[in-house]
Amino acid sequence: MTKENFLRLIERVRGGIASDQDIRLYNAWFNKFQSLNEWNDAELGNSGELRSLMERQINEKINMRAPYKMVRPLWTRFAAAASIVLCISFGGYYFLHKQQTTYKNDVAPGRDQATLTLANGQKILLTKGLYRQLAQGATAVQINNGITYTTDVTAKEKVETTYNTLSTAIGEQSPYPLILPDGSKVWLNAQSSITFPTAFNGKERIVKITGEALFEVAHNAKHPFKVQTEKQTIEDIGTTFNVNAYADESITKTTLIEGKVKVNGMLLDPGQQSDGSHIKTVNTRRYTAWKNGDFYFEDDNIQTVMRELSRWYNVKVNYEGDMTTEGFDAQISRSKNISAILQIFENTKGVRFKIEGRRITVIE
Repeated sequence: MTKENFLRLIERVRGGIASDQDIRLYNAWFNKFQSLNEWNDAELGNSGELRSLMERQINEKINMRAPYKMVRPLWTRFAAAASIVLCISFGGYYFLHKQQTTYKNDVAPGRDQATLTLANGQKILLTKGLYRQLAQGATAVQINNGITYTTDVTAKEKVETTYNTLSTAIGEQSPYPLILPDGSKVWLNAQSSITFPTAFNGKERIVKITGEALFEVAHNAKHPFKVQTEKQTIEDIGTTFNVNAYADESITKTTLIEGKVKVNGMLLDPGQQSDGSHIKTVNTRRYTAWKNGDFYFEDDNIQTVMRELSRWYNVKVNYEGDMTTEGFDAQISRSKNISAILQIFENTKGVRFKIEGRRITVIE
């Protein structure tokens, strides 16, 4: 959650209009902001006073929901008070771990798997633990916790250039890196592909991608490395970068982690991102989290969140009602079943979900 969103939440608490979901969210994030030393009394208000105000609002909600509040036994008041203390003390843990919603079914996360298509059309299903060795002209391919292409330097100029494609389906990501003939490494996210030559023979090293890929490029100024997407051409100048070029996203995003790249001729510095026309500074963790096994949402709208979830969980998404325009902030493991992911969003923004088979309905 951004500080701006937290400030808006505080205003609802101060104004006495905080919903149950607001209170749960406030509980979860109050301790986090304090532990990160982000609390500023001048900006956010006195934390003790805000906590007392929130406790009073919880007490009021308890009283309103008690049908015979004037004759409630004393022990129920002690129980209510105890529940408030527990809620405050363990709000963050409750918020992240308590799962109550029951769905018709659940959906397991995606898996580490990809398909390598050779020049002759042969397809090899890649999984962890697979070991294979094969040859394509002057290039040897070894599959063993990586897909490594090694070219016979003395013979590569004499052979015709052929192309291979590494691809992932919806609900898959590459189980290990692709190591190109020049030593560059590539990881693929779900529903992505890279087409590349089995040997880099020309002046330029050119590959084409769809979907999302993370590159660690072996720099060679004499032989520029270029990544082509439908909307961008990215040129390496010794670098690590992420390219998000999904067809269902409105723009292609190239995010530079380290080194330098040119995107459609524009030079990026580390921490910058380009859509092919503009450059802005971003949090790079947002765009590399998938490689480390996480979702990372940063003020993303519900449609963006659901597009990312749909690629990993292989689900279709429907929407009912007017969708919230608020942004979602979360870092969540991609190893969880989808119900656990959806529950977290239900607890934070009040949006609801329905799972039926492989179809998710988002309900406002």
